[in-house]
Amino acid sequence: MPKISVIIPAYNSEKTINYTIESVLNQSFTDFELIVINDGSQDSTLEVITQIQDSRIKVFSYPNAGGNVSRNRGLYRAGGEFVSFLDADDLWTPDKLQSQLKALQENVTAKVAYSWTDYIDTKGQFLFSGKRINENGNIYENLLLNNFLENGSNPLICKKALITLGGFDEFLSAAQDWDMWLRLASKFDFICVPSVQILYRISPNSLSCNLLRQEKSCLQVLERAYKERPSTLKNSWNISLRNLYKYLTCKALQTPFNRQKGLTAARFIWKYFLNDSSRLQNINFTLKMSLKIVIIFTFPSLLYSITNQRKARSPEPETLLNRWEAEKRPENKNGYSSASTVSI
Repeated sequence: MPKISVIIPAYNSEKTINYTIESVLNQSFTDFELIVINDGSQDSTLEVITQIQDSRIKVFSYPNAGGNVSRNRGLYRAGGEFVSFLDADDLWTPDKLQSQLKALQENVTAKVAYSWTDYIDTKGQFLFSGKRINENGNIYENLLLNNFLENGSNPLICKKALITLGGFDEFLSAAQDWDMWLRLASKFDFICVPSVQILYRISPNSLSCNLLRQEKSCLQVLERAYKERPSTLKNSWNISLRNLYKYLTCKALQTPFNRQKGLTAARFIWKYFLNDSSRLQNINFTLKMSLKIVIIFTFPSLLYSITNQRKARSPEPETLLNRWEAEKRPENKNGYSSASTVSI
């Protein structure tokens, strides 16, 4: 059996799935299987996958059921000792699996290894850096305050730990990754690989852009998590809400700009302000976000102009992203036969 099972849920991912799969096949660690759950795609996703020649790829097609169900379907088909999930539009740097596996092998009490994330656009260009938090061991209370794993394409996890917890919550419409990481953190130690190894793609149509749905699910996750550790509620509930609404405000004020997102951002910044006990010390953030909201309603073209100028002056993508581009694996490099596909 392979050491690691990589699971990619895919729904109408024809534009990105090839790059995502290549970033897995390009890993320096090679003892893995790649399970693609085709979640009822109606575009050419399945055709794109089957053209990739590598026998480590196993494709299972199901009627559409959503990302949570797809992850669980992949989990229960996984044969590896460790499991890592990857969204169909995200990328990994070539050393991701090797570094995380080494961290788990050297820290036997840890059951989850995670890395750092940078953000890219629909064309694969660097946008901005993610959090650079290095927490190890029992991270539950810090993870309550802030989802510093940031996305579902990040950790490498002991499969037995995931099975013990019953997999992902299939009733959550968003924030299912944060919920899963919290449930893992309540039982098991984590270890950080302090390196950028996940490249998270931001697109206007991504699930995370439905901010009201994300808010509702995040609140559900927090309420459930604080029931797990009620002793932390008094000291940190408002901090969790403050950080959540700060995050949601920033997401609402990302391009593309429109009045509806401006209204949503105004609602979020007000909730951030109400839950921030240090609101006077952090007034600059509130004023900056409020000004951006006003500009969206009055001079949106000005905001687009400023954003485009910043993009023109932005630094080149991180060295790791350049390295990923430079080391794309040629077709049939390792002599693997074609992928196997199964329809359910």
